[in-house]
Amino acid sequence: MSATSIVGHRFLYTYDNGWTYELYVKNATTIDYRIHSGMVGGRWVKDQTVDLTEIAPGVHKISWTEPTGTSVVVTFVPDAGSIHGTIFFPRWVHEHPERTVLFQNDHIDQMLAYRAEGPIYPLHVVVEGATILRIDEVGADDDSVIACAPSELPADFLADPVPA
Repeated sequence: MSATSIVGHRFLYTYDNGWTYELYVKNATTIDYRIHSGMVGGRWVKDQTVDLTEIAPGVHKISWTEPTGTSVVVTFVPDAGSIHGTIFFPRWVHEHPERTVLFQNDHIDQMLAYRAEGPIYPLHVVVEGATILRIDEVGADDDSVIACAPSELPADFLADPVPA
């Protein structure tokens, strides 16, 4: 896959620690995502600004910082079916993950207030490999790809992923 070839694709993947995520590369500067399980399972976000770079042929890095203060760096190797992620959670998210389990876009001011209140440090860093369960080519800039909370998806959404 070339740098632009992951644009318009949705990735469903599970980290080695069991956390399942779904990320849609909406365009070259924007992602939408849902977190199906893990510390902040149930959280979902639309129109997150990112930096997308092809760091080697077929190896893509997506990085961003959220209004919560959480920073994320995810390396995608679709042809190998693998991902590597590093998430830098501010201390307040680690201590109160339930505050972020919502549709973030409707609560930006609250996330900024929590971030300002802190504490930020020490960061809780999660470094994990992941296996890609499914890659769907859905096209760019489609707001319907991730349009609801994980809890609103059909019961079988995660049941039978098609191998990447």
